[in-house]
Amino acid sequence: MMSGFGLDVIYVFLAIFLLGIAILIIFVTTKKNVILNVDKYRKSWLKIENSFTKDNRQSWSMAVIEADKLLDQAMIELGISGKTMGERLKQASNNFSNKNAIWVAHKLRNQIAHEPGINIELKESRLALGAFKRGLKDLGAI
Repeated sequence: MMSGFGLDVIYVFLAIFLLGIAILIIFVTTKKNVILNVDKYRKSWLKIENSFTKDNRQSWSMAVIEADKLLDQAMIELGISGKTMGERLKQASNNFSNKNAIWVAHKLRNQIAHEPGINIELKESRLALGAFKRGLKDLGAI
């Protein structure tokens, strides 16, 4: 039969073991607070805005594609899960003040990327850029 001292040692080791398990669970399940490099994102955004010229239709499409990429990059850095941008947009939808506008902008990007010869209008490209910019602000990127 064990003495009182032997049981006390077992209880201490058991308590330490359970505490270690609890700390491990908390560590694994807690999201890390990621802070985006705002300066980097602002510079990238300004580059996109500066590449957009009213007289150059091709610049409208390229700006939409680059803005879409930038928003996706921010979501990836924040650890938003998903294999595609669409999946990440679904996961992050509560982070956006106007998720519908971002979806419309992303769909426009997909049309540009997958429909050869598509001609987008100046107004829709500006609306898309505005949606992407708002999304980047919502995520704290700019």
